[in-house]
Amino acid sequence: MSEWKLALEVPRWTWWCYTRHLGLVVGLSSIASVQRLVTVNWTQDIDPVVATASEVVVLAARIALVVLVWRIAMAGRTFSWSTGREFARRHWRSLVWQAVFLGVAFAVFEVFAEHVVSALLPASARQTYLAVLLFLKNPTIIALTFLWWIGIVRQTFTDALQQPAEREFSS
Repeated sequence: MSEWKLALEVPRWTWWCYTRHLGLVVGLSSIASVQRLVTVNWTQDIDPVVATASEVVVLAARIALVVLVWRIAMAGRTFSWSTGREFARRHWRSLVWQAVFLGVAFAVFEVFAEHVVSALLPASARQTYLAVLLFLKNPTIIALTFLWWIGIVRQTFTDALQQPAEREFSS
């Protein structure tokens, strides 16, 4: 298997996991979406204690998402540091591709969408734009990034290479 194809297995698994567990991912991510929409759009109207408490709720929802997706991703697999070292030694080019993929995603969705586009808008529209953007990014881009990182760990530190791709996405 080429390093490029091996690297593409992770976003492929990420999309499969996202669509297969859409309710879980979008449900937990929606907590952050609503919180960001409200706190960014109406910052001056929210009591600081309430804003802080809402951040704690968002953190708890994100931790729950990561833990639950981790359990899904690692079901029936054994995490092994030695497997990870061997994967990194044999497939370092695939890991470089993963860094490139994630770097491009960061450039597009963080740098361009959040900073460049925002700077092009009139000052009066920036806060609303950011609130809506964060509302949309939480259940999509941010959630997919969490899943992608779990997918990288799954591929690197478990026995994923020993299993045919067909079985990989059927469980």
